[in-house]
Amino acid sequence: MNDFAADYPGAIVRPSPNFGPRVGDRAPDMVVLHYTGMPDHEQALAWLCNPGSQVSSHYFVHEDGRVVQLVPEGARAWHAGKSGWAGESDINSASIGIEIANAGHPGGLPSFPDAQLEAVVELCRDCGSRWMIRAERLLGHSDVAPIRKVDPGENFPWEKLHRAGLGHWVEPTPISSGRFFQRGDSGQPIEALQSMLSIYGYDIEASGVFCDRTKGVIEAFQRHFRQQRVDGIADISTIDTLHRLIVSLPEFNLG
Repeated sequence: MNDFAADYPGAIVRPSPNFGPRVGDRAPDMVVLHYTGMPDHEQALAWLCNPGSQVSSHYFVHEDGRVVQLVPEGARAWHAGKSGWAGESDINSASIGIEIANAGHPGGLPSFPDAQLEAVVELCRDCGSRWMIRAERLLGHSDVAPIRKVDPGENFPWEKLHRAGLGHWVEPTPISSGRFFQRGDSGQPIEALQSMLSIYGYDIEASGVFCDRTKGVIEAFQRHFRQQRVDGIADISTIDTLHRLIVSLPEFNLG
């Protein structure tokens, strides 16, 4: 692919050959954040531009805040893989993918430098404004691909993004003792829990059985919204945080 004009002002263009058309020429209506999960950030960037990798993203954000654009926003980058959100199964066609240079879980979950976070905030704000992306559709890779992916990880400061006016967030309900649900439980309360997760957007069936999939989705939810403890157990803190997120969605606040 030849050079193209950057969609985000100030981005450095480094074209990746790994892209295609958005199915149905649809406009992106979500942003998905990733970490690279590699200690060598230049190697990670090179991998996204390697035709043999079959992966790419629209943007890559260095630790020092430099932003590189690899794929035009109007095209379909290959960053989400097999994933789903709110009934959508082709997340690549529906989203803008942003890779954040960070070693992630393999590297011990290092922090994200301030300059990098500031760049992510400005990039997300710009994309969201131009494509009119709703706050609750700023997501992590683990949200759209539970179990299979865990990035950008429970160390990613979603609350800081929210304080900057980005994303959907409520203060997590404090962790306490009390009733909880876990792997092997079944019945109407489990079905209700799965329905709540599905209403919010997670790709899960309301089977009434707390299966491995349910545990993985709960872990993904906790990585984003209740980061103090990621254990896949639906305790009072997790369930109440989920409920407050749902009722704060625009469609539940029409009056």
